[in-house]
Amino acid sequence: MDATSWARGLWRRVTDPVDWPRRRLLWECLLAAVLALLVGWGELAGGHGLLRSAGAAVGVAVLSLVRRGLPVTTLVAVSVLSAVTDAAELVLPLAAWSAGRRIDGVLKALGAFGTSLVLYVGLSLWTQQRSAPFLLVLGTLFFLVFAVVPGLASRYWTQRRTLLQTLQERNAHLLRERQMIAGQARMRERQRIAQDMHDSLGHQLALIAVQTGALEVDRELTGRQREAVAVLRQASVAAMHELREVVGILKDGTLGEDSGAEPPARVVAGIGGLVDSAVAAGMRVTLERSGEARPLAPAVDHAGYRIVQEGLTNAYKHAPGTPITVAVRFEPDSLVVEVANGPAGPDGPVRSEEAVSGGQGLTGLRERARLVGGIIFAGPVEGGFRLAGMLPYGSGEARATFVDTEDDLRQQPAWGTPGEGGPVIDRLDPREEFKDIMSTRKSNGCVIGCGIALLILVGLAALAFLALGKTIEETDKAMLDRSVYDSVKVGEPEQRVRDRLPSGKSVFTADLKDKGPAQPAGASCLSLLSSEGSKGTEDTVFRFCFKDGKLIEKREFDVQN
Repeated sequence: MDATSWARGLWRRVTDPVDWPRRRLLWECLLAAVLALLVGWGELAGGHGLLRSAGAAVGVAVLSLVRRGLPVTTLVAVSVLSAVTDAAELVLPLAAWSAGRRIDGVLKALGAFGTSLVLYVGLSLWTQQRSAPFLLVLGTLFFLVFAVVPGLASRYWTQRRTLLQTLQERNAHLLRERQMIAGQARMRERQRIAQDMHDSLGHQLALIAVQTGALEVDRELTGRQREAVAVLRQASVAAMHELREVVGILKDGTLGEDSGAEPPARVVAGIGGLVDSAVAAGMRVTLERSGEARPLAPAVDHAGYRIVQEGLTNAYKHAPGTPITVAVRFEPDSLVVEVANGPAGPDGPVRSEEAVSGGQGLTGLRERARLVGGIIFAGPVEGGFRLAGMLPYGSGEARATFVDTEDDLRQQPAWGTPGEGGPVIDRLDPREEFKDIMSTRKSNGCVIGCGIALLILVGLAALAFLALGKTIEETDKAMLDRSVYDSVKVGEPEQRVRDRLPSGKSVFTADLKDKGPAQPAGASCLSLLSSEGSKGTEDTVFRFCFKDGKLIEKREFDVQN
C-alpha cells in the first residue's frame, strides 16, 4: 500500500460521516479548543516556554479530534503526552472513554491499555529521574483511576446498549412472525367456518327459496296467502345473498362470488328501504335524517344498518303496534343511529313462545360497534325502549379492539385486512417475553457490573490506602521543622544531631544531592525539605554537613521544585 492510499484511508476513518454529523462536528471542535486552551495555560503556569505550551495545546486539539477514528493511536499518544507534560492528563479520561467503546476485541483493548500504562509510568519515572517503587505505585494508581476505569465503564455501557438493540430487533422479529402465524390461523379458521356455513345454511336457504317460489304460484292459495308466501320467498332470497356476502368476507375479506357488481343494500344508505319494508309489514315507523351525509368505512356503514335492523326487530317482537322512530344523524365527529319505541300496548310484550329470541342481538351489536371503535346504548326510556349507536367516521379502514371496556370510541389500534395479522393477544406474547428477558438481562448485567465495579473500587481503595501511607512515610523521612533546624548548633556531635533529624532517605530528597551550593570537601551531607511548604516554584532545603564525627556546617537555600 503506497503512502497516498494509506493517507486516504486514514482521512476516511477520521472524517467518517456517520461519526461526524454537523452538530457533532461543532461540539467536537468546541471541545478540542477548550482542552487545548486548558493544557496550554497549564504548561505556561508550570514555568515552561511558549513553544512547548503551544505544541502541547496543538497536540491535544488534534488528538481530541481524531480520537473517534483512531482510538488506539489516540490513547497511546495521550498517555505519552500526559507523562511528559504537566496538564495533558485532562485529556486522558476522554481518550480512554472513546477507546474503551471503539476498540474491537478484548485482547486488542487489553494490549492498548497495557501499552499505554507502561508508557505512561515509564516516561513519568524517566522525566522525573526517579525510580522509587512509591512513584511506580502512584503512577499506576493514577492511570487505573483516570484511564482504565473510564475505559471499562465505556465498554460496558456500549455492550449493554448493543445487547438492548439486539433484543429489540429480536422482539420485533418475533412479533412480526407471530402476527403472520396468527393471521394465517385466522384465515384458515374463517375459511373453515365459511365452508360450513355455505354447505349447511346455504343448502337450507336455497331449499326454502325454491319451495316458497313453487308455493307462490299455487292456484289454491288466496291472494293474502300468496302475498305472505312472496314475503317469505323474498326474505329467503335476501338471506341467501347475505350468507354469500358473509361467506365471502370470511374467506378473503371481499363480497361473495355471486353478489354481482351491485353494492350490498345493507348499509346506512339502505336504511330507508329497511323502514319501507317495516311499514309494508304493518309497523308504525318514521325515519328522521339530519346532517350532511359523509363517506363511511365499510364496517361502520354495515354496523349502522345492523343497529337499525336489530332495533326494528326487537321493537316488533317486544312492543308490537307501538310507534317507532328511526333517526340517522351525521354529527361533526361521528355517525349516530337510533331506534326508539314507545311503551308496549295493552296486550303487553309477546311471550317467548310466540317470539323466538336468541338473546345475543345486543351483545353482537356491542361487539360490532366495539370493532369499529364505537359505543352502543340500549335501555328503557320514558316507558319505551331506545337503542342507539355512536360510530366514528374513521379513515376508511376497519378497527379492532382487544380491551374489555365498552366506551372506547376510537382508541384502538388499526386492524388490517384478513390474513395480514394484527394485534395478537397471547399469554406467550413476545412483548412479555422481551420484558422478562430484559429484566433478567438487566438484573444479571447489574449484578456483574456492580461486582466488577466493586472489585475495582476495592482494589483502588487498597492502592490508595497504601499510597497514602507510603506518602506519609516518605514525607516524615524528608521534612524538617524550622524550630529543629534552629536548635541544631555547628560543632555538635554527629550522632546527637542525626538522632534529632529524619533519616532523609526519601524519594522527595533523592534529587537534592546535586542541587544548591557546593558541599565542603570530604564532608557527608544530609538534605531535608522544610515543612513550611513550597514558595511558588521553589522549595526550601536544610542541609547538614558532617566531618570527623561533628557537624561542620548547616545551611538553608532554595531550589526549583
